[in-house]
Amino acid sequence: MPFVLPESYRVSVLCRRAVTALSTVAAACVGRAIAFCLLLVAGSVCADETQTTAAKLPMTGEAPESMQAYDRLVAEFMHKWKLPGGQIAVAKDGRLVLVRGYGWADVEGQKPVQPGTRFRVASVSKPITSATVLRLVEQQRLDLDGRVFEALPEFSLAKGADADKRLRQITIRQLLTHTAGWDRNQSFDPMFNPFKAAKAVNAPAPAEPATIIRFMLRQPLDFDPGASYAYSNFGYCLLGRLVEQATGKDYEQAVQELVLQPCGATRMKLGHTRLSQRADDETLYYAQPAEQRTRCVFPDVTEHVCWPDGGFYLEAMDAHGGWIASAPDLLRFVTALEGRRGERLLQEESLAMMTARPAPPVSQKGATYYGLGWQIRTQGNEPGWQRANWWHTGSLPGTSALLVRTGRGMSWAALFNSRPPGDAYKAFTTELDALLWKASRTVSDWPKHDLFGQFR
Repeated sequence: MPFVLPESYRVSVLCRRAVTALSTVAAACVGRAIAFCLLLVAGSVCADETQTTAAKLPMTGEAPESMQAYDRLVAEFMHKWKLPGGQIAVAKDGRLVLVRGYGWADVEGQKPVQPGTRFRVASVSKPITSATVLRLVEQQRLDLDGRVFEALPEFSLAKGADADKRLRQITIRQLLTHTAGWDRNQSFDPMFNPFKAAKAVNAPAPAEPATIIRFMLRQPLDFDPGASYAYSNFGYCLLGRLVEQATGKDYEQAVQELVLQPCGATRMKLGHTRLSQRADDETLYYAQPAEQRTRCVFPDVTEHVCWPDGGFYLEAMDAHGGWIASAPDLLRFVTALEGRRGERLLQEESLAMMTARPAPPVSQKGATYYGLGWQIRTQGNEPGWQRANWWHTGSLPGTSALLVRTGRGMSWAALFNSRPPGDAYKAFTTELDALLWKASRTVSDWPKHDLFGQFR
């Protein structure tokens, strides 16, 4: 039987009527939060009854008999972490063998997640930007070891005693490997502070990428370029501008032409912050109850909003976190990248560079490191990009994403429309990764079908 929310759920409609004085975004946020909280309360009744929980979770798509374990494991996981909706896709040897939607894309409207529902993928955008840069390197329109600001004449570096001369040393390769010199843990992440950047350079809010770059060129680096690893969203913002400079096109158009269209992932697009601008088949996003409402990035919205609907400016995050996609779209991308489906997107030499260790002294020990846009784990002493595992996570308020490519012919994508707040997120991603590996090991007979043709 379909999952039915309790009668008390209807209070969210009354809530919306009671907050008519609020903006559309704020009213939607309040109604959605109440519906989400009531869903969590309803779900808690079955905390110790896994089969009941799975039976009540709406599921779309078809699960082959040999892959039934995915439904049970994903339902348990979503229940534990209080996730309203999710989507899983699995590929084997370049064939899409499983696509499932779980739970709700719209809790209040009782709209289930479909196999083609689109989600924000957050930092899973970084491998897409990396592939675009590498395509331009292959076409000799960018140089991995070229100096970044020599290739961006639009942005003038500061002069005088206060200027950080190390900015001139930064290379494109260092942006890709997060070794360019910015460390958000030592200073801040400008991509999540659009007010500060706009005010500092006297530009309109919310700050666009060019505004953020001009602001950051006035700030000192946190370490010498190439000396250390520190994850940097801002570095990928710069990569987006390099793509634009090299192609003469806006970032989204360039990526679609160079990467997404050749992969067949034509439904992928950049997302929007405002509810009114979202894609028709895009999920709603749910902040966890602990994530309080906040000031909106848009000056015309005076009420506080829930984080996914204006707590950050998604449009400025294009190259590091702005794409929306379905899980099948992400697998179209990764299977084309590795060459298991159709013509390989990148040359062998590019894939070798993409999965190689960064230059010393960074990440010279251990099996795991960050390559060019991917986390990489080598398999014992076996060299080569083919046998390595590649993956990337993505996280924003209201969004959790994971894309994995294994050296064993499998790949999978997992997307959810919420995330645990704070320190719990690390445990959440570790458990999700282990769950999908565990699920894959339950499959003794992989399906022979290919579902890519069904999900456009």
